[in-house]
Amino acid sequence: MRPAARRGGVPVLGAPPVPVGAFFVRRRGWSCLEDVTGAREGVAWCYRGGPISAEPRINDRIRVPEVRLVGPSGEQVGIVPLAKALELAQEYDLDLVEVAANARPPVCKLMDYGKFKYESAMKAREARKNQAHTVIKEMKLRPKIDPHDYDTKKGHVVRFLKQGDKVKITIMFRGREQSRPELGYRLLQRLAEDVQDLGFVESNPKQDGRNMIMVLGPHKKKTEAMAEAREAQAARKAERQGGTGANAAEEPAEA
Repeated sequence: MRPAARRGGVPVLGAPPVPVGAFFVRRRGWSCLEDVTGAREGVAWCYRGGPISAEPRINDRIRVPEVRLVGPSGEQVGIVPLAKALELAQEYDLDLVEVAANARPPVCKLMDYGKFKYESAMKAREARKNQAHTVIKEMKLRPKIDPHDYDTKKGHVVRFLKQGDKVKITIMFRGREQSRPELGYRLLQRLAEDVQDLGFVESNPKQDGRNMIMVLGPHKKKTEAMAEAREAQAARKAERQGGTGANAAEEPAEA
């Protein structure tokens, strides 16, 4: 039994039955069939639809009388009836894939659709893998920082710059330290000089309330840093495998 129409959670007497799978929305430019009994409140109902597929139509899903057919090697076959194209696809043991739906007639190609989807997914994965995103790291220091803590913080900044990331250095002033901003300025200048081989001052030190901020940019691009990291990882892996092989070769000699 179909549920009755509801207004504000309360069933509306005398209202027409609501189709199964329908839901209520308030009318804000929706092109839905308006419920007469709920017109005063702008209540409308629509059928709940599924997501629109972005994949091309293949084989029996193609609904046109004729297509412009492209062969499996890219050769132009010409305009043929859909039945003939499907027959050729079955003969070659391939799929008929619609590659240009907006053309007149639509362009279809004979291909192995499963293999095509796999290769496309692998290409997209490689593109995402090689895509570089510049990240801004942040490092906070105090004007009277301990030498050991300074070396530790500087090590992190060096690591970030080697990875091709920008680093935002923040000097935090407290209490009477705010009256001596030159302490923070000298500390930032010292840090910039210590890492000048890896980065440069992209944004000069400036006062921002109780903090002083400076931004360091890397000399290497993110893509170059990623390529070097992959090469170093491959070299370490090869070295480990070489060491394992050498140990395995020495064992029989000792025996």
